[in-house]
Amino acid sequence: MKFIILLFLPFFIYAKTSFITQMEYSSQLYKNPRGIGCNKCHGEDGKGKLIAKYLHKQMNKEFNGPPINSINYDDFEKALNISKRGMPRYYLTQSEIKALFFYLQEIKLNDNK
Repeated sequence: MKFIILLFLPFFIYAKTSFITQMEYSSQLYKNPRGIGCNKCHGEDGKGKLIAKYLHKQMNKEFNGPPINSINYDDFEKALNISKRGMPRYYLTQSEIKALFFYLQEIKLNDNK
């Protein structure tokens, strides 16, 4: 029994540290928060993406996911908590919303370098 406790002791001592970085967690969340990822409609970098082209009343139309990499946090949070024009409601926690926003800001910073 003592051997088993000693074997697992390092895991308990370092339990406060995470096995993945904040960026890794945020990236995974962005790519699959609740089934379909943000990247499917907003692109890998949040700049927006063409979702579909279709014909409506003999006119060519496009349905685009809007850019989300340049909006402020309050608007970002608000957009995630309402259903609007094809945007699914994800029911994300505050920490998940902050992680997604962090991811988009980091991607944006890396694009500007």
